[in-house]
Amino acid sequence: MSRLAVRARWALVEGEIVTDRWVVAEGDRIAAIVRDEPAADIVIDRPDLFVLPGFIDLHNHAFTESLVRGRSEDLSKEGFETNLIYGLLMPIGKLAMDHLSPDECEAIAEMGLMQLMKSGVTTLLEPFRAGLIAPYIKAATRAGLRFYAGPYLFSTPDLDIGADGKPTYKGGGGDADAAAIDQWRALYQRHHGTEGDRIRVTLAPHATDTCGPELLRKVRGLADEHKCLATIHVAQSHDEVAKSQKLYGRTPTEFLEWVGLLGPDVLLAHCLFSTDSDLDITRRHDTTVVSCPSTFARGGSTAAFGRFHEHGLRTVVGTDGYMPDMVSELRTAGLVSKLAAQDPGVATAAQLVEAVTTQSAKALQRDDLGTLKVGAKADLVAVGLGGAHVIPVVDPRNALVWRGQTSDVWASAVDGKLVVNEGRYLAGDEAAIVARAGAALGKIEELARSSGILARAK
Repeated sequence: MSRLAVRARWALVEGEIVTDRWVVAEGDRIAAIVRDEPAADIVIDRPDLFVLPGFIDLHNHAFTESLVRGRSEDLSKEGFETNLIYGLLMPIGKLAMDHLSPDECEAIAEMGLMQLMKSGVTTLLEPFRAGLIAPYIKAATRAGLRFYAGPYLFSTPDLDIGADGKPTYKGGGGDADAAAIDQWRALYQRHHGTEGDRIRVTLAPHATDTCGPELLRKVRGLADEHKCLATIHVAQSHDEVAKSQKLYGRTPTEFLEWVGLLGPDVLLAHCLFSTDSDLDITRRHDTTVVSCPSTFARGGSTAAFGRFHEHGLRTVVGTDGYMPDMVSELRTAGLVSKLAAQDPGVATAAQLVEAVTTQSAKALQRDDLGTLKVGAKADLVAVGLGGAHVIPVVDPRNALVWRGQTSDVWASAVDGKLVVNEGRYLAGDEAAIVARAGAALGKIEELARSSGILARAK
């Protein structure tokens, strides 16, 4: 088996900082963490590397967020909260699905995956429209990424906004639910556990306002049957909360408890408008919250990691696709939390690093990820901390979160195989990937403009 050895000035070993070690991977596992340089086929030897478990990103939308770049900033408050999701993201996403070829979809997906991997992400959970699963898995397989694919389940797939600017919901229930479940089963059978188990398929009902109670009860049954994870958007807009109260007399979180879709195998994305009572319910069911601060900060809202973490919840950080850059996302998570709490002591660097390593691995129910220890999966990232912008380094976690940059990510490996080295994405030519994605995005820009969708951005 191939052996990889990485010299660590600092290493995060089982949650503790140690110095002057070599981290050795043999095959897909960590074989040793030693002081003396070992024999290895591939050696990464730099004097200033911080080696830690590869980052685990449990919520991202590489495809749809790319489609609205430049259209989702500087919106009015009402325009951001309602129109961005229902008037832009969902309709443009459907437009792309209808008009782009699989190769064009793959190009956009790979550009997003490449950016994440260059920021230290080695495991990604990505929810997307079911028709995108083949392009996504093809791109993730080529990249060498550990990938949890989440094809959406909808009761009402055709979202839009009405003349009053409010969401409209078309179709759904009955036969539509049954068809969505059948499609998911087929995708699970085809893709789950492939590529040496680097590819897994999760359940991804879209949101509490686009999935009815019967569909969500079936999702719970599927999660139990297949022992797989489920993830869902929760309380991400006032309109979603209002719909839940109107239809079911419950908040979105209370609705999920009612249908049985809470628990340690469930990840709730955002929870922006969750009440303290909702968070109590979430904690009682040992459910994970995925906080994605950058995407909401552009809308003037505080998706505060610190609020969820201080409430005693298992809280992780996701990028949501808006900024496919985990290094900057961690810093944003910390700054937003400190501002929201008016307390500089919340959301520490150590807590934030743990959120995308140990805590994310617990959310995935994986004791072989998120840690550097002998026998664990050899998923790791090496970050250079020798630059003028980070020295002196008192604690490498502090230096990484508060002063680090994506360009500091020197190397990363998945299953002991390098996927980034010397800051370069190894699976393809970066300029060519960007050019292919740019051409596909330009095509959708013209289609969205001619359809009138872009006129909604305000």
